[in-house]
Amino acid sequence: MANTSPILVSGLNHTFGKGSLRKQILFDVSTEIPQGEIVIVTGPSGSGKTTLLTLVGALRSTQEGSVRVLGQELNGAKASALEKVRGQIGFIFQQHNLVAALSSVENVELGIRVTGRYKGAALRRRAVEMLEIVGLGERLKYKAEQLSGGQRQRVAIARALAAEPAMLLADEPTASLDKQSGREVVDHMKALAKEQGTTILLVTHDNRILDIADRIVHLEDGKLSTFTDAVIANNQYMMQTLADNRQKQPLAEIVDGLDEAHFRDMLQDIADESTRFLEATALARDNAFQSMLEQGLFAFTHKLGRLLQVERASLFLADYDSHTLLLRVAEDLPDHEVRIPIGSGIAGAVAESGQTIRVDDAYADTRFNQEVDRMSGFRTRSILCLPIKNRSGQVFAVAQLLNRQDGQCFDDADEEKFSEFIASIAIILETLEGLNTGTPLLRSDQL
Repeated sequence: MANTSPILVSGLNHTFGKGSLRKQILFDVSTEIPQGEIVIVTGPSGSGKTTLLTLVGALRSTQEGSVRVLGQELNGAKASALEKVRGQIGFIFQQHNLVAALSSVENVELGIRVTGRYKGAALRRRAVEMLEIVGLGERLKYKAEQLSGGQRQRVAIARALAAEPAMLLADEPTASLDKQSGREVVDHMKALAKEQGTTILLVTHDNRILDIADRIVHLEDGKLSTFTDAVIANNQYMMQTLADNRQKQPLAEIVDGLDEAHFRDMLQDIADESTRFLEATALARDNAFQSMLEQGLFAFTHKLGRLLQVERASLFLADYDSHTLLLRVAEDLPDHEVRIPIGSGIAGAVAESGQTIRVDDAYADTRFNQEVDRMSGFRTRSILCLPIKNRSGQVFAVAQLLNRQDGQCFDDADEEKFSEFIASIAIILETLEGLNTGTPLLRSDQL
């Protein structure tokens, strides 16, 4: 391990209690965190995450092993040495630890004053600036009892960040924050790490913020492992259970019960969480997860058909190895595989051109593949077919609506509304692609 790293932990063991009540919390924990790196610690409640954080923060005495922080060995260190280390660390804990008699701005000033970096008017300006960043510019003079739990947490975060610490330790910093506030806070932490070289060790259960980490480690039963190893170890059982449970639920009926606004919100939430989760854990190749996602896509496509008042909605996935489209989501899906050459048929023409196609009379259009109707027993009259593209602009799926229920042909309004909903599904589908490269991780033949 390099001696320049702000955090060096080796062979750390820690226990609570004595005699028959003695319980070991940490077992031979070793890790190194270089300067400017953001490390997130995940794990179930009671696994020792907060204990590890307080040991690294010199808030608890090291019993066995080595904990070297900012160049100072903490095991056996004098009280003055521990105090010096603590003075270089910003702390964010769930309890907030605000001074009740002080206002928001005074609490932040108190956190800055101990560093000696700011004095006089500059001290107040810095405190105000940080409170404005966390959205409390209008609560400067409010005391803790006048603030909500989330607002108190923001004051604690502003206090920790305002001092521009060499190291930041955070225990569930977004637990009391809404989605937008939590994102703003962690983005500011990330900027602090990258611009000022601040090392950040963060404990969280919040999957929405995993994407800010340079590295994720997992602590369970007092033992530290990489997050990826932990996921791999439990992934097959966990995801298969989820998939099995999903199979027992009537997803089409569930989404049919949602109005349009709630359906949109559900799509966006799933898209956001799927993207961050897959970016952090690379689970895209898990078969059970793919199965669960595919069922979800069927339910979403079914719902789109009902919302847009059409007789049928379907989804084709592109397989560029065979240069075909695979019909993957449709009602009354034939037992055998339905593939359409890219460039052939309406859907194939959309995949090749990347342009939306509307057809008023399917059987009068020579591109229409009447064989699909014969196999499914459906009678297609009019068609609205849209391409779904990844971030690099490649068509990786084609969505299709057949027959308005009122018998009319599709119009511009139908196309606009269909495009809006398909954009949401596209985000979910793209979580199965190479998120950074645009190269598909999963083709239709792997679903």
